[in-house]
Amino acid sequence: MSSIMTNASAMTALQTLNTISKNMATTQSRISTGMRVGEAADNAAYWSIATTMRSDNKANSVVQDALGLGAGKIDTAYTGINDSIEVVDQIKEKVLLAKSASTEDRAKIQSEIKALQAHLTDSINAANYAGSNLLQTDSTDTINTKLSVISSYNRSAAGAVTTGTIEVTFAETRLIDSGADVGILDTTATTTGTGAVTQSILTLDVTAANLDDTDFNGLLTAVEAGLKKMATGAAALGAAKSRVDLQTNFVSKLSDAIERGVGQLVDADMNEESARLSALQVQQQLGIQALSIANSNSQNILSLFR
Repeated sequence: MSSIMTNASAMTALQTLNTISKNMATTQSRISTGMRVGEAADNAAYWSIATTMRSDNKANSVVQDALGLGAGKIDTAYTGINDSIEVVDQIKEKVLLAKSASTEDRAKIQSEIKALQAHLTDSINAANYAGSNLLQTDSTDTINTKLSVISSYNRSAAGAVTTGTIEVTFAETRLIDSGADVGILDTTATTTGTGAVTQSILTLDVTAANLDDTDFNGLLTAVEAGLKKMATGAAALGAAKSRVDLQTNFVSKLSDAIERGVGQLVDADMNEESARLSALQVQQQLGIQALSIANSNSQNILSLFR
């Protein structure tokens, strides 16, 4: 039945055209933004997951910055303690040489030892990074007893957040004590020979009066004890350095993996969207043509009255 009051064909064509126009708007939005899920209305579940993971990735970015700062502090201390071990080894050699040297030669050897001791002090003072010097700390400070580097940001399924840390204890790496002189290099030891001197590695003096073999053995023992503790400190710094490097690499890969995962949820497939847009443009043209044909039916009715 043809009617001039109700054009069912035109109504159907218009509804189809409206649907096509809406789909085109959605596709154009995806192409312009590059995102399939840009807001909660697009897909609430995917949007929620993506928002949470993006937040976690921002936290991982902070962790990477913290690891970078911690790496600088640990690397600096590691370089400093390795240099100090080499210098103390040279001091040990000088003490051993002085044991069988004449008084005049001991004075010459002592001048070399003083130069090495000065170098120790200067290099340790210079092993400072961003205001932190792990080789020169205060043993009387009971609050700041270790370096803690944030290494991870962890969130449980229930939403509880914890952070991982990489720690270096100051007592293991303290070569010079700025508070009580109980660092590895400034701890004094008393020899039991005729000279009976009380010296540390930084104050060691082979020209002290009445030094005998027992005194020299005591000095060498003290130097060896210091070297052993320095080796322990270097090992602690080396282990921390290795952990920081590993964690930095892991967090970087984790951040990339999360970014890819989020992209799979919300990113638009540009090839697919481009093909869909082309198809919708054809559909739109056909819809307009169908609406035009439906509207022309009423004109055909007029011809019957001519």
